[in-house]
Amino acid sequence: MSEVHLSDNIEAYEAMREELERDHTGLWVVVHDRKLLGIFADFEAAADAAVDKFGRGPYHIRQIGVAPPHLSSSMLYRVLS
Repeated sequence: MSEVHLSDNIEAYEAMREELERDHTGLWVVVHDRKLLGIFADFEAAADAAVDKFGRGPYHIRQIGVAPPHLSSSMLYRVLS
């Protein structure tokens, strides 16, 4: 089994994006291991579900229909102890 990276989860989201935007704009989604974990009403619910199920990740949490923020590479990742 190959290792899944965050970029793989983002790519999987992009493949689902059109359908998600049609049916769930404004809600939050979690993608892990290239699969949809679920659709949530707010970021906190999505993050709680992701952490409960997968721990540190990698997983992709995104608000459907909203452009991702543009952050410098130093702000994209945070090491958890």
